[in-house]
Amino acid sequence: MKYFGTDGIRGVADEFLTVELATRLGRSLSLLSSKKLIIGMDTRDSSKRLAEGVLQGALEVGIDVALLGVVPTPLLAFASMQYQCLGVMITASHNPYQDNGLKVFQNGKKLFLDDEEALEKGLNNPKILVPASEKGQIFQANNVINDYLSLYQNLLALTQEPIAFDFANGATSLLGPTLFAKYFPNMVTIGTTPDGFNINRGVGSTHLEAVSEVVKTHHCRYGLAFDGDGDRVLMVDEQGHEINGDQLIYVIAKYLKSTNQLNHDTVVLTKMSNLGVIQALESHGIHVIQTDVGDKYVIDTMDQFDFQLGGENSGHIINRLLINTGDGMLNAAYLFMILRKTGESLSSLSQEIEWYPDRLVNLKGMNRDLVKHPEIRALVTSIEQELGKYGKILVRASGTEPLIRISCSAKTEELVNHYIDVIKQKLISLE
Repeated sequence: MKYFGTDGIRGVADEFLTVELATRLGRSLSLLSSKKLIIGMDTRDSSKRLAEGVLQGALEVGIDVALLGVVPTPLLAFASMQYQCLGVMITASHNPYQDNGLKVFQNGKKLFLDDEEALEKGLNNPKILVPASEKGQIFQANNVINDYLSLYQNLLALTQEPIAFDFANGATSLLGPTLFAKYFPNMVTIGTTPDGFNINRGVGSTHLEAVSEVVKTHHCRYGLAFDGDGDRVLMVDEQGHEINGDQLIYVIAKYLKSTNQLNHDTVVLTKMSNLGVIQALESHGIHVIQTDVGDKYVIDTMDQFDFQLGGENSGHIINRLLINTGDGMLNAAYLFMILRKTGESLSSLSQEIEWYPDRLVNLKGMNRDLVKHPEIRALVTSIEQELGKYGKILVRASGTEPLIRISCSAKTEELVNHYIDVIKQKLISLE
């Protein structure tokens, strides 16, 4: 079980996540200000043991703890906000069941840098974590789930159209089918039988072919797929064609702009977003700010400038009219509302986008520090100058896997392939 630093604490990003380490993190939470903690988890075989480790550690240092069981990450974040307390989600998101990790929230948001550094001190120096004279207690987070479900009340409406849902055998697979069945009695579902080992296996937002096949077989109006912890959503149209996160953000941004609800007429995307989406947004008078890859950077920018909508092409969308974090199911409900009010199809709402050819290559087993090598940085800068405003190149280390990602977008596929090959060969020569 690998511990992923991008969703938690950098200092132990390369350690294997054990129950002992989870317990140590529970103790380390005493270094933050809150004396309450709410724990959620996904459906991985290891999640329950790790949750118990965090629980025991937190109780030892005098923190009161509530266990929510299997819930989506955004519901855990909502509970953390509602109780103004700490939240820990046991999940490795879209990764396979063998992996697991910890996402730490405070008052509904992922930790700021100072708080991360405080936790790192406890994780790396466990001797400073002194047991409390009075142990913490278990408490009940009453009404959290019902309060969370109330967010959907004005978004969904009863329809007889068949809709396909893929719950990835993950954190949405318990709550999601019950929620959506009230409004979509003819829904078709997959990914609803978690066994501890099949989360994201051939299903979910990283395997859209599964829900696409369901849409075509059952003649569904749309298909939706969530990831393992429920903070992402991707869709397919009536023909089974993918509608990615960029397109979904585009649909939402256009709607918010048309109803005078888009704060500062600005959307926050990452450097992975397709240039065609950016140009399409700008054609509607919507300004785009791009950040480094990762929802944390998107949210930081939204916080800093009071923006309302942002996200990633992976389907992680933050719409602050709904909630202050990425929420796959809630964004799906909001998109259903837009489709109902506009009377248009999903594909027609995003057909104005003229896609630039792009490609992503993963180089496995490479030293991730090579992305910081002076020769790589110089080469990337040179390519950026050649591409100008008609393309982009991005070389970055994966935050969750031991690999380097190279992505390129340009006017032609030939240019895309050329620049990726140039970067790839330079990385190989430096290995």
